[in-house]
Amino acid sequence: MLKIGVIGCGAIGKEHIKRLMYLVPGAQVVACADFYPEAAQKTAAMFQVPTVYQTGEELIGAPEVEAVVITSADDSHFAYTLAAVKLGKQVFCEKPLALTASECEEIIAEEVKQGRRLVQVGFMRRYDPGYAKMKEIIDSGELGAPLMIHACHRNVFQSEGFQTEMGITNVAIHELDICRWLLGDEYKKAQVLKVKQSGRSTKGYDNPQIVLLETEDGSRIDVELQVCDAYGYDIQCQVVCEKGTINLPDPASVIMRAEARCSTELLTDWAKRFIEAYDIELADWVNAVEKGELTGPSSWDGYAACVAADALNRSRGTETFLPIEMIEKPGLYQ
Repeated sequence: MLKIGVIGCGAIGKEHIKRLMYLVPGAQVVACADFYPEAAQKTAAMFQVPTVYQTGEELIGAPEVEAVVITSADDSHFAYTLAAVKLGKQVFCEKPLALTASECEEIIAEEVKQGRRLVQVGFMRRYDPGYAKMKEIIDSGELGAPLMIHACHRNVFQSEGFQTEMGITNVAIHELDICRWLLGDEYKKAQVLKVKQSGRSTKGYDNPQIVLLETEDGSRIDVELQVCDAYGYDIQCQVVCEKGTINLPDPASVIMRAEARCSTELLTDWAKRFIEAYDIELADWVNAVEKGELTGPSSWDGYAACVAADALNRSRGTETFLPIEMIEKPGLYQ
């Protein structure tokens, strides 16, 4: 059994603990911690986690913890991940890996120093059956080369304290990863545009926004981003290839026909939309850790998304595409 400690006992932390305890073979949650100790105590009681630590640092250093799952606040990811890597412990870190490219580079440097992959980043869409099938078709070459991606990310709610820049670093970060993964190419240029604002969005941050990207081989990507006040949680993606197009299944839920109507439920919760992806993701991570061969999204993938996000946020208000400049890719991630 892989003995896991979980840092962060909020909504996704609880969901991951439940998955690891009841759904994932070979996993055992032996400890948890949270910025709010009472949250950790309640979570431990709920799932019968044997040990609660006062801090994430204590949990990482605990001898019984073999691997660490990080689901705490975004600004804590870097320090916890780096601390675990320095001890040679396996880490599953929810996105983003860090808030800045320089922090990601520091994690990469430590991982390279350790001489093996120790980090997987929680870009769960790669495990979604719809996206996985799209990737399979693209890689098969049956539709020729991919030329463009049209995507949208619509949401209904954000927590208090949300800011314009977080639309990129916290929300569109998923598109930054999945589009790069689908195309198998690095980004070259990026721009974010403020468009006509929704009359429903009066919270002080830009909504909606448009994300524009160009890859090294010239493929173009556009993402419509509505971080809140949309009609539901709606994720769409279309890849335009030389010989045809590939669409993410839409809608994600079942279609019902009754009373002379055809209808489908629109989800409002990200957890329900990608519940299968989360299940597959964590099972894959535990299995890979046990084999000693991580294959999921790496520190490099977390870094690539962060560099693109940095460029997008710097481009805001300039009406200009900005270059995306990355360090040389270490052989560890080739």
